[in-house]
Amino acid sequence: MRVHPQKIESFDLPELQPYRTMRRQHEHRERGIFVAEGEKVVRRLLESRFTVVSVLLPEKWLLDLEPLLQARPEQIQVFVAEKALLETLTGFSMYQGLLAVGKVPTMPSLAEVIARSPQPRLLAAADGLSSAENLGALVRNCAAFSAQALIVGETCSSPFLRRAVRSSMGTIFHMPIVETTSLVQALHDLRERGVRRIAAHPHVTGRTLSQAGFAGDCCLVFGSEGHGISPAVLAACDEAAAIPMPETVDSLNVGSAAAVFLYEANRQRGRM
Repeated sequence: MRVHPQKIESFDLPELQPYRTMRRQHEHRERGIFVAEGEKVVRRLLESRFTVVSVLLPEKWLLDLEPLLQARPEQIQVFVAEKALLETLTGFSMYQGLLAVGKVPTMPSLAEVIARSPQPRLLAAADGLSSAENLGALVRNCAAFSAQALIVGETCSSPFLRRAVRSSMGTIFHMPIVETTSLVQALHDLRERGVRRIAAHPHVTGRTLSQAGFAGDCCLVFGSEGHGISPAVLAACDEAAAIPMPETVDSLNVGSAAAVFLYEANRQRGRM
């Protein structure tokens, strides 16, 4: 598509409303849109199959991104503004000043993920993650270690919050996400399909990470930053395993723990 940039000096246009309301995440979620922020994330959005609604950027980035914009099948609204004006949206200095609005696509069901994932399957699930940054980091680690999908429980933040998308570094555009209204039920469904559920639980005694079996179909379950995995979700798992650490360390950040667990799963499968 041919690019028709529009120079702006304020955010009064109706089309710019998603940028004006970046901090009203619930409103964006209801509309099925999200904001991508930063050069790498915006670039990966333009390279993805997600529908892109608009791009808002300083003029210096227009030439660099123009080939990607022209290659898009849809007509994207392109707004050009001074970097100082863009920084009024966030309230802090933006290193790059690139923003874009995309549409949240229809995500696959758990059955669809299972049907199209080759064995041995490697899935991950999140329970009670309230931090968008931590959820985005979990998405990024799932992509880095070849997880085939991330199941997001009903007590988690949306993985399409602006900070989650930014923290994922755009890997969410390529990671299948299953948003469930009952993580416990999703875990029971996995059991029926022969997928072993392994909880990443820091307070397990007796079974360490290397003693758990990740070679077959499995789903690694990660809990919240403060309280870990809820009792109901933990009860829906087949077993729990812990990363061995000194007594002076209670637990790791969920992103760090996920990287360790996913690495071990790949090691046991001969991929590391």
